[in-house]
Order: sequence, then structure tokens, then C-alpha cells
Amino acid sequence: MKFRKIRKSISLTVLASAFVMTSALAGEYMSVVKDGINLRSGPDTKKEVLYQLPAGYPLEVVERKGQWLKVSDFEGDKGWIQESMVNKTPHVIVKVKECKVRSGPSNKDKVVGSGAKEVIFTKVDQKGDWIKISHPDLNGWIQKDLVWP
Repeated sequence: MKFRKIRKSISLTVLASAFVMTSALAGEYMSVVKDGINLRSGPDTKKEVLYQLPAGYPLEVVERKGQWLKVSDFEGDKGWIQESMVNKTPHVIVKVKECKVRSGPSNKDKVVGSGAKEVIFTKVDQKGDWIKISHPDLNGWIQKDLVWP
């Protein structure tokens, strides 16, 4: 009788630990450190290259395996990247066809430029539903629901 209770307790502990580890990865975002980094089909340099990613490209960490990260992008595409090829500098990517960049965090603020789908911006700040962005040619604010993450 005591054996069953202990066994059940161990099983619940293992299950809870797995949930905590999975939850810890959820919402962890990284950005590619330089242009031309390979996203692969598996955690090995011999695996097929799926895409070459540009600098700043934001990725969500889904799983870790040694020095490799399984990641997902804004379109849900998944692959593996070496951990040394990403960092925690926050970036966002435009997920809509076109969006306005404003001088401040409001629809009433002046339009200072625009962004197109798949343009990558450095995330500088956030105020409510607005993200302050920076780009070599443009600085301003963009509505959070127009970019990912």
C-alpha cells in the first residue's frame, strides 16, 4: 500500500517537472546574431539547411538539445539552430502587408514612416500596446499586434 503511494507521488513529481521545464521555454525569444545563419532540419551541422536567416530575425525557443535550439518563427515554421548563433537582443518582425510607424505611442501621433511584411526592427521599449522600434533608416512606434512577437 505504501509503495503505491510513493510511486504515484514520484510519477506526479516527474510530470510536474516536465510541465515546468516546458513552460519555462514557452515565450523565450531569441534573435539571430548575423546574416546568413542556417536553420536546419535537425540538431546537427550535417542536417539539411531549411533556410538562411537574416540578422535580428526573431525566433521562439521550443526545445533545447545540447548546444542546439529547436525554434519556431512568426509563420510557425520550425527548425534547429546552434545556440551560439542567437542572442537575447529583442527584435520584432512585421507580420502584416504594411504598417505605419508613428512618432509616439498613439494613433494620433504623426506617421514618420512605414514597415512592410518581414521587415525586422530592434525593439527598444514598450508602452501598453505600442512597441518603440529602431531601424537604420527609421525610429518610431508601431502597434504591437502588427509585429511578432
